[in-house]
Amino acid sequence: MSLKKQYLKTKPVCKVTFRLSPDEVPEAAHVHIVGEFNNWSTRQTPMKKLKDGAFTLTIDLETGRDYEFRYLVDDQTWINDAAADNYVPSGFSGSDNAVVSI
Repeated sequence: MSLKKQYLKTKPVCKVTFRLSPDEVPEAAHVHIVGEFNNWSTRQTPMKKLKDGAFTLTIDLETGRDYEFRYLVDDQTWINDAAADNYVPSGFSGSDNAVVSI
């Protein structure tokens, strides 16, 4: 898992690249990133599967705030990003949400 942040000089925006390695999701057919930036939609933000089995997605996020998110693997398994900036309680069955700070 990794998060790469690229801040734009011309706008208050950061391009954030989310990446899951093949080892983290070895049998996954598809992964969606679900979070505050897409109103927790489980369909709106699919990640792209690469030839090596990794999944990646780059999205533009407004700077100056934190965003909670999780990954949804094959519509059934929720996982967090080990490279997240923080974790906060999700309010569901004792699990946490990952946080990216921009």
